[in-house]
Amino acid sequence: MEVPPGPEKWPSASLLRLFIVLCYESLLLFSVLFLAAALAYPVTDGQVSLPYQIYLLTVGFLYFAWPWLHGGQTLGMKAWRVQLVSRDGEPLTWQQALLRFSMAIVSWLALGMGFFWALVDKQRRTWHDWASNTRMVLRPKPSKRK
Repeated sequence: MEVPPGPEKWPSASLLRLFIVLCYESLLLFSVLFLAAALAYPVTDGQVSLPYQIYLLTVGFLYFAWPWLHGGQTLGMKAWRVQLVSRDGEPLTWQQALLRFSMAIVSWLALGMGFFWALVDKQRRTWHDWASNTRMVLRPKPSKRK
């Protein structure tokens, strides 16, 4: 019986696939942040303050980091067979998740340049992949059972 290759042998996910995942994640994250804001409304009385912004940023971080550290896939990533893996084959750490999340924000602030970097990088890495020593891989299609 042949053992299927592990994530280190899987191909990197294409930028188009990552963009589609990003669209899914945006809708899901918006819903999570909307709920988090609604829960905080009685405390904040609708005022936007620094603690409130940090709270929402933390909720956003946890939305991504928790699934990254527990299987490497958010809901959007599962739908498109994309998985986040550490380049060294080790399980992701909280430090890697925080670096990745922070650099993704920097990538957005740089008008998406950190994402488009994957077009010129031979290994299709974004800035946040590079900074966190991770990569986004395309999982193989599940085998069909007869």
